[in-house]
Amino acid sequence: MKDKLPQKDYGTCERNVQLKIDESFAEKVIPANDSVRLLDKIVEEMDLRALMRAYDSHGRPPATPPRTMLKIILYAGMEHIYSSRRIKSCCERDINYIWLLDGSPAPSHFEIARFRSKRLSECAEEIFYQLVEKLHGMGEIKYEHLFVDGTKIEANANKYSFVWKKSTNKYEARLDEKTEKLLPVLCEKHGVIAAEPSTLLEQLEAKVDFNFVHGRGKRKTDLQRDIEQLRELLARKEKYRQYNETFRGRNSFSKTDPDATFMHMKEDHMRNSQLKPGYNVQFGVEGEYITGVVVSSERSDQLTLIPLLEEMQCHGMEYKDVTADAGYESEENYCWFESAQKPCYIKPQNYERSKTKKYKSNMALWENMAYDAEKDEYTCQAGQKLRVKYVGKRKSKSGFESEITYYECDNCSACSFKKTCTRAKGNRQIHVSKRFIEQRAASLKRITSEQGILLRMNRSIQSEGAFGVVKQNYGFRQFLLRGQKKVTTEILLLAMAYDINKLHAKIQQDRTGTQLFEKDTA
Repeated sequence: MKDKLPQKDYGTCERNVQLKIDESFAEKVIPANDSVRLLDKIVEEMDLRALMRAYDSHGRPPATPPRTMLKIILYAGMEHIYSSRRIKSCCERDINYIWLLDGSPAPSHFEIARFRSKRLSECAEEIFYQLVEKLHGMGEIKYEHLFVDGTKIEANANKYSFVWKKSTNKYEARLDEKTEKLLPVLCEKHGVIAAEPSTLLEQLEAKVDFNFVHGRGKRKTDLQRDIEQLRELLARKEKYRQYNETFRGRNSFSKTDPDATFMHMKEDHMRNSQLKPGYNVQFGVEGEYITGVVVSSERSDQLTLIPLLEEMQCHGMEYKDVTADAGYESEENYCWFESAQKPCYIKPQNYERSKTKKYKSNMALWENMAYDAEKDEYTCQAGQKLRVKYVGKRKSKSGFESEITYYECDNCSACSFKKTCTRAKGNRQIHVSKRFIEQRAASLKRITSEQGILLRMNRSIQSEGAFGVVKQNYGFRQFLLRGQKKVTTEILLLAMAYDINKLHAKIQQDRTGTQLFEKDTA
């Protein structure tokens, strides 16, 4: 007897009864201390009116409520799942996701992707800082010690879609030169007068009384060739104009994701850097929780510290002090803390090098030269005096202006140490910001104090640890979305998932309320 093929609906086969999970089944199966219950409780207490506004009030209500969708997305992040198709599969198979759905149908992967990229784009920041404020209300965050760190995460963009500012400027200059030579030739050739290429093109197109020909075997007229050449030049000029607008002070961008900048990323175990399109993600951490997030297109960390702190201030977060590593040291950042009247624990960039024997014995460095504060002059290893030549201004990329004092040696021509001291053809010069020297010395004193050592230890554990967990344990090494706004939404969701997981772990380990790891004195 030939076996009968099963029906499409396997649940109705054999017994003709569809198997269903009892409503109380999930409550019995899911442990009382499961993190999914904590997530459900937190999201239920949130004010999601901003999320509701993302939906059209005149259309049909969504099949899966927005609050439920948020729970699904956050729980997927807690479980290190980011693909919308995998999330959909979990909603159909995983008991925790089914419990979160609470009778709602499992959303499609398209609904999940649209919810994450569009619905949440306008309100993800508000929801994140609601969670931070909730942690503050629980006593987990006290707005005292903020630890800052950054990392570069690869963008969802083509690795070979480079657009470099230097190359763009070079090719645009060549184009302008070519256009400048071509205009007089075309004007004389066709008997027209034009001041610019677009006007000339209009005048030449007005002379056309025939149809343009294309393809093999067709002979183009001189007028058609000139018009096509001029159109090509104008199109290239417009392309370079758009490129320059897209750079926004950067040196590169990706054609696939124009907001992404090409950055060196340490990837393999040999710490070989690779040039890839990416974003610079900054975390502010307190009590092991991520309390501030900024996504930047800047390659350097120096220009990301102030935007992060100002973003957190906008949400009512005023910290007593901030701890950061050497990548954030700059005169601009020091001045910002001075104006805010709050201490900062920033490691000087030369801190580790200054402890080496090679650094201390290198008399070519101005830091190792003897300085006479009364006469305002330096003395090199050869006994020559470096006196003030002039005082100038230096403006940074962000527009910050610092005062630079230029010192120059009287005569280096007959000095036996010149080869090891300077490569300049003339006399040795040093450029010094006196205010920055004072700020660095004050910062060095703070970080070497007992409090500074404790905070620096916690920074390496908490902020660097947060990125270690996100990239290694969570496996988040590349964005799924494109564009800075969508990428920010993506990392905010991940930060919320991280915080809820951290809260769950601290509750289960009876570590709630702890802010700092104490230094081991054993």
